[in-house]
Amino acid sequence: MSDNYPDGDETNLSAAVIPNRIRLFEEIQAQQLEQLQSLPHDLIKITITLGDIKEVKEGKRWETTPMDIAVQISRGLANSALVSSVDHVLWDMIRPLEGDCSLEIFGFDSDQGRDTFWHSSAHILGQVLEQEFGCKLCIGPCKSIDEGFYYDAFYYGDLGSNDDHFPYIEAGAAKSALEGQPFERILVTKDQALEMFSDNLFKLEIINDNLAEDETTTVYRCGPLVDLCRGPHIPNTSFVKAFKCLKASSAHWKGDKDRESLQRVYGISYPNNKQLKDYLKSIEEAKIYDHRLSGQQQELFFSHPLSPGNCIYLPHGTRVYNKLMEFFKKEYWKMGYTEVITPVIYTMDFWETSRHAEYYQKNMFKLDFQTPGSTVIHNYGIKHMNCQGHCLMFRHSVRSYNELPIKLADFGPLYQNEASEDLSGLTRVRQFQQDDAHIFCSETQVKEEVRGILDFVDYAYTIFGFTYELKLSTRPKKYLGDLEKWDKAEKDLEEALNDFGKTWVKNKGDGEFYGPKIDITVYDAMKRKFQCATIQLDFHLPDRFKLEYSAEDETEIESSVLIHSAVLGSVERLFAILLEQYKGKLPFWLSPRQAIVCSVSEDSRSYANKVRDRIHEAGYYVDVDTTDRTVTEKVQEAQVAQYNYILAVGDEEARTGQVTVWLRDEMMSIETLLDEFKLKTANFL
Repeated sequence: MSDNYPDGDETNLSAAVIPNRIRLFEEIQAQQLEQLQSLPHDLIKITITLGDIKEVKEGKRWETTPMDIAVQISRGLANSALVSSVDHVLWDMIRPLEGDCSLEIFGFDSDQGRDTFWHSSAHILGQVLEQEFGCKLCIGPCKSIDEGFYYDAFYYGDLGSNDDHFPYIEAGAAKSALEGQPFERILVTKDQALEMFSDNLFKLEIINDNLAEDETTTVYRCGPLVDLCRGPHIPNTSFVKAFKCLKASSAHWKGDKDRESLQRVYGISYPNNKQLKDYLKSIEEAKIYDHRLSGQQQELFFSHPLSPGNCIYLPHGTRVYNKLMEFFKKEYWKMGYTEVITPVIYTMDFWETSRHAEYYQKNMFKLDFQTPGSTVIHNYGIKHMNCQGHCLMFRHSVRSYNELPIKLADFGPLYQNEASEDLSGLTRVRQFQQDDAHIFCSETQVKEEVRGILDFVDYAYTIFGFTYELKLSTRPKKYLGDLEKWDKAEKDLEEALNDFGKTWVKNKGDGEFYGPKIDITVYDAMKRKFQCATIQLDFHLPDRFKLEYSAEDETEIESSVLIHSAVLGSVERLFAILLEQYKGKLPFWLSPRQAIVCSVSEDSRSYANKVRDRIHEAGYYVDVDTTDRTVTEKVQEAQVAQYNYILAVGDEEARTGQVTVWLRDEMMSIETLLDEFKLKTANFL
C-alpha cells in the first residue's frame, strides 16, 4: 500500500465527494452551453457528406449532431447508432458538429461501435464501484483487452475473493441502464480537473502527468459518475441492455508492483440478452479450445516456475514455431527485406541515447556486473526491440540516396519484463520472437513503403482467415520532434490508408512519442479481437543516431525516415490465436502432425514403415502406428491427436503400393498422396 492511502475507512469516498463533483461539472457545463448558444448558429450552414455513399446533408454549425443526421436517414439507424466518425475522428452521436465534414455512423455490428459500447460500459461499472462500494476509481479501458472492459479501483476490501459482489454490481448496472443516463461531455482546464478530482490521488497523478498548465482535457458524466475520459461514448446508458461481471483480480497502479494494490473487475455487455447468452456460450466453447489446454494435450509447449512467463517448446510445438518462422522469412524475402541478427544486450548508455531507457525502463530486464579483474560496474539492458540495433547497422556504412529504401528484418528473441498478473499462456510472455522489420527510406518513399506493408497485412491475414480493422494514431500530447514533420508523416499515412481502400478511423492523440502509427486489430473465426500488427513512422531515432544519407546532388546530407513494422506480431501470440482459431487442428501446412500410417495387420507392419519413410523423405511430419491394437483404436487415438491425414495400410495396399485415406475411404498411390501434400503447402512454404 502507498503511504498516500494507508488503510482504513478513509480510503472510501466521503458522502460529499460525488455531489461536489457533480456541482462543479454542472457549473462548467452551464458556462460552456451559454458560450455555445452565443455563437451565430443560424448564419453558419455546414455541409455533411455521408461516408462512402457521398450523400450530402445540410446542418448548422454548433447545433446539428450526428444523431440528428441519423434521424433524418431513418428511425432504425437512430435507434442503433452508437458512435460516429467525423473526418475519421470518432465523435459522440450527441456532440454538435463544428464545420463541413465527412460523417460515418456505427452500430454494435462495427468495431468502432462495439469498442465504444464497451468503453461506455466501463463507465457504468465505475459508477457502481464508486456508488455502492466507495471505491477510488483508477483507470477503466477496453482497448487493452480483446473483448469487454474492466475498471481498476482502490478499495479497502476484496472484490476478487468470490463472486458475491457481482449480483450487486450487475443490479446497479441494470438500474443505470433503466434510467437512460446521457453521456455528457465538457472541456476542463488543468486547475478545474484538479479541483474536480481533489479527493482521488490516482486521478490527480494522471492529470499532473499528462496535462500541461495551459491545456484542457475532457470529462464525461453519466448519472452520478463524473470521470476523466477522452471519449467518445454511446448516447446514453439505456443502450446497454445486458451486462455481466466476468471475474475480478488484483492489479497494481500503473502495472508497478511497488505501487498501490488495486481491485480489477472485468465485465462484458451487449445491446440485448440474446447476444450476451451467445457470448457466454462461446466462452464455454472457447475454454474447450484454449491454447494452453491444446498445448498440453498435444504436447506442444509448457511453462515452468523456474522460468516464469516463458514458453518451453516441445518437439511438436517447435515444428509449428519453425513453420511460422519459415513463412515469415519467405514473405519478407519476397518483399525485398534482408534478414539480420543483432545482439541481445546493450549498455544502458545505448538505451539512454535512444531514450528508450526513459520511456520503457520499468519493462526492461537489466544486468549489472563486473568484468573479471575490474572494480567497474557495467550496466546493461536486455533488448525488448530491434530498432536500435538496426540503426547501428544503417550507420555502420556511408549511405547514399540510391541505396534507399534499406529493408531489414530481425527474427531474434526479445525480452519484456511483464508484470506477473499480466502473464497468460502464449499471449503474454516475457520472451518472444516477432517479425520485427524496419525500413530506412526518404520522406518521398514513405507513402509507397507503407502501402506495401498494408498489402502484406491483407495477404497474410487472408491466409490465416482473419478479418481486421485499421486505426491511424496521431500525435500525442507528449511528443518528440518537429511539428511540421509530424503533420507531413500523418498526411503520408492518411494517403496510404486512403489508397489502400479499406475503412479506417483516426485514433487522435494515441501515437507513439516518436511518430504516428497505424494499428491493425485482427478478428479470428470466433470474432475475438487481438492486437497483432503495427506500422510506425519514426523521425526520432534517425535524429538521435544521425542516420543520414547523401542526397541526389551529393552536396546535401539528409536524414532518413524509419518505418517500424510487425505484421504478424509475436510468434507466441500468433501460435495461440491460430490454435484456438482452428480449434486445435492446425491446417496441413502448419501442422506438427501432418500424417500417421496405421497398419491394419501384423503382415502390413513392414509396408507401413516403408510408407512412413517415403513421406518423411519428402519432407513431411509423419508417424507410424504398428502396435497390436485394432485399426479402429489406432484411428481414434490419431483423431484425438489431431493428425491431418490418417493412412491405413493392409495387405491390399501393400500389394498395390497404395494407401487408404481414412474417412475419405479413398485408396491412392504414394506418389499421388505426396502430390496432394505438395499442393497443400505450395502457397505457404
